[in-house]
Amino acid sequence: MRSQNPARGSNRPLYTAEQRRRRDESGWTLVQGLLAPFQFLVFLASLALVVRYLVSGVGQEVATVSVVVKTITLYTIMITGAIWEKVVFGRYLFAEAFFWEDVFSMLVIALHTAYLAALAAGALEAHALMWLALAAYAAYVVNAAQFVLKLRAARLQGAATAASAFGTWEGAQ
Repeated sequence: MRSQNPARGSNRPLYTAEQRRRRDESGWTLVQGLLAPFQFLVFLASLALVVRYLVSGVGQEVATVSVVVKTITLYTIMITGAIWEKVVFGRYLFAEAFFWEDVFSMLVIALHTAYLAALAAGALEAHALMWLALAAYAAYVVNAAQFVLKLRAARLQGAATAASAFGTWEGAQ
């Protein structure tokens, strides 16, 4: 039987002791820690440019470039995140601890890729492309929230484990 997701109330930690060690020793952890806020800043700038274009009709080219840059940033964090997941959990994607986050990441990737495909093929006019970008961005926000909540749960579990270990050590005194 598959265990419950740690974020849903199970006492099972997100990481085993070995996985936590691999996570803490991996340079990919730092890469992810740097890329995630960078991607969020790129997202905010691009969102502003896309909305500006949709509201005013001004800045189509810069909005388009910003969505392409956001998509490249997304691909970069997805590839490096898959490498991180392999190092920590032994598989490139869909490790049990991040299964649903990875599933939703596939939707985010699909929407961003659909934008690039439509742009390259000239399949949508500019306004429709920007609405597709907004759909991709909405999915990205949900996915980012999933990861933030999961990492917060891991941090709380780590703190609880440390407090428990301290209490055990203190009781032995």
